[in-house]
Amino acid sequence: MGHHVHEYGHDAGSSLLEWLLPALVLPAAAGAYLLLVRRAHRRHPVLGWSRWRTGWFLGGVFLLGVALLPPVASFAHEDFRGHMVQHMLIGMYAPLALVLAAPVTLLLRTLPVARGRQMTSLLHSPPARLLAHPAVALALSTGSLAVLYFTPLYHTTTGDPAAHRLLHAHFLLSGCLFAHAIAGPDPAPARPGVRARLVYLGVAIAAHAVIAQMMYGGFWIDVHAPISQVRGGAEIMYYGGDIAELLLAAALVATWRPAPRRASGRAS
Repeated sequence: MGHHVHEYGHDAGSSLLEWLLPALVLPAAAGAYLLLVRRAHRRHPVLGWSRWRTGWFLGGVFLLGVALLPPVASFAHEDFRGHMVQHMLIGMYAPLALVLAAPVTLLLRTLPVARGRQMTSLLHSPPARLLAHPAVALALSTGSLAVLYFTPLYHTTTGDPAAHRLLHAHFLLSGCLFAHAIAGPDPAPARPGVRARLVYLGVAIAAHAVIAQMMYGGFWIDVHAPISQVRGGAEIMYYGGDIAELLLAAALVATWRPAPRRASGRAS
C-alpha cells in the first residue's frame, strides 16, 4: 500500500469529456424511459404503469448523476474515499433503484408482439439464464472487487481515463445484474428460490465485510493512496455496503410473491 494520491493524469479535455458524457447520456436515458412509459399508457390505458417504478428509475439516474458529476467526481479523482463513495453509488445504490424500475417489463409492454416474443426467447436463452444466476452475478460484482483492490488493476484505472470509464461501466452493469438476480421484478427464468437468494446475499455481505476489513488493515491491498484515505475508504465500503445490501434484502422481501399452494385433493 503506497502513500500517493490518485494519479489520473487527466488533462482538461479528458476531464471535460468524462463529465460531458454523463451530462448527456443520463438525461437521454431518463427521457427514453419516460417515452416508454407514455407508450405503455397508450397501449394499455387500464393497466398503465406504476409511478413508483418511474420514480425508482429517475432516482437511479439522479444517483448516477451525483456519482459521475462534480463535486463527487472531482472528489473521487483526488481522494480514495471519494472513489469509494462513487463506487457505492454506481455499483450498489443506483443499480438497485434502476432494477426496481423494471425496465425490461416496461420495454416488453411497448414492443410489438413479434418483437416481444423474440425478446422473451432471448431472456430464456442459456447465456441469459447463466448471467442472471445469483452465483454468476455475485462473482461479477463482489468478486471483482478483490481483483480490483488486491492487484495493480486499480492503479491502472487511475492512470487511464478509458480504463476508468470501463470500470464505472462494470460497476453499474454488474451491480444491476446482482440486484436483478436477487430482487429484480423483471422476468428471471430459472431464478432460485427466496432462501437460496438470501444465502447468496449473505455471501455478498460477508465478502464485502472481509474485503473492507483487509483494506482497513492494509493486507494485500494494492492501492496507491495515503493510509488515512485507504482506511476511510474501507469504512465507507463496510458501512455503505451493509446499508445497500440491507436495502436489497428489503427489496427481496417486498417483491417476493409466494407460490400458490397446490390443492390437497381432499374434500373439505
